[in-house]
Amino acid sequence: MAELKRALGLWEATACGVGIILGAGIYALIGKATGLAGNATWIAFIIAAFVSGLSALSYAELSSIFPKAGAEYVYTKNAFGKKLAFIVGWMIAISGIIGSATVALGFGGYFEAIAGIPLIIAAVSLVILLSFVIAYGVKEAAWFAIVGTLIEGAGLLIVIFIGLPYFGSVDYFEITSLGGIMAAAALVFFAYIGFEEMVRMAEEVKKPEINMPRALIIAIVLTTLIYILVAVAAVSVVDFNSLAESNSPLADVVSAAWSSDAFVIFSIIALFATGNTVLLIMLAASRIVYGMADSGALPKPIAYVNPSRRTPFGAIAVVGVLTLLFFLLGDIEVVANLTNFTVFATFVVINAALIKLRYDKPDMKRAFKVPISIGKMPVLPVIAIATTLFMMVNVGWDAVIYGTAIIVLGIIAYYILDRFMKKGVEMKDIKNPKKKKVKI
Repeated sequence: MAELKRALGLWEATACGVGIILGAGIYALIGKATGLAGNATWIAFIIAAFVSGLSALSYAELSSIFPKAGAEYVYTKNAFGKKLAFIVGWMIAISGIIGSATVALGFGGYFEAIAGIPLIIAAVSLVILLSFVIAYGVKEAAWFAIVGTLIEGAGLLIVIFIGLPYFGSVDYFEITSLGGIMAAAALVFFAYIGFEEMVRMAEEVKKPEINMPRALIIAIVLTTLIYILVAVAAVSVVDFNSLAESNSPLADVVSAAWSSDAFVIFSIIALFATGNTVLLIMLAASRIVYGMADSGALPKPIAYVNPSRRTPFGAIAVVGVLTLLFFLLGDIEVVANLTNFTVFATFVVINAALIKLRYDKPDMKRAFKVPISIGKMPVLPVIAIATTLFMMVNVGWDAVIYGTAIIVLGIIAYYILDRFMKKGVEMKDIKNPKKKKVKI
């Protein structure tokens, strides 16, 4: 079977990471976040960055040990076995598919406003087009993502530039409530989701044991600085109550400072932001699905890699079809919190996996190691687990219920697939019985 191609260097891996993180989340959710946290929304971004950064360090160490496309599935399997690994992989894949479907609908909304094409047609067309781009080649998809990243990054820089003359015009410590800050932090965590998706491209990165940890850390630092400045700029130009009621908060910031014509221009930038996010989420989701199939957790045909393009055609097709089926799901705030819940649950397991591997396999080669330990116990992953559990209680009951349902469905799927594949092996043994040696 053909293998994935190692085509991405440090710059390209970092750009993909920044592109995933600087996606539709900041464009769509900052308004709802200001409604929860007021002018102090920037503090919510710092809290979310702190929680993300702690887990990012664990991802960095684990990716240096296991530079595999299966990422979380592989880490969990090596620490806790294949049952829990399947549940983790299942949660990540489903949340990625739901997230890409939701953002694709956001793209469709912008496209309908500009071109008049029905939302659903634009969204379906986007998913099909991007599926072909991802299937054509990871190098091409990466450069497509880099262009999109530069455009969406430029949009955020425009917001910061517009806000500079207004800096200091409001009280940046004015909050709605302490609970509102924490709820906003749990919500804007969606805007940070992406660094954990970077490691799923490890099999396509050159020198992954070195470049993946570096790319992770650089991407987190860069995006945190941009988010803080955007949050401060937004509330400096437009009252946070008005932002909270807007479906296009950053476009409103631009039009308030410049003119109504700027709204259309910024909406076009938002098209690139949402389209780029869908591309990168689908890319990462296809890699976790491929990794699980390649490891035997999903049917083997899903792990099919095209010999000429060396991309996982089977996994890409599965992700594309399921994304189209999820177009009927609800608003972005509910889906963002649902995605956050599944990621929070995954982070708890991943940090626990790092701790367990430090005890069970202390001699494994680690190109990067999370600092600060007491004996064999790494301190930062323990703090990461505690802060992640605290964040989980702020995502809302609807996300908890939906997230729990996804976990239950994953458990059911595990036993069904496990029984199906074992039965397949038994049938193969019946058709091809081993010849017994007869002693004479």
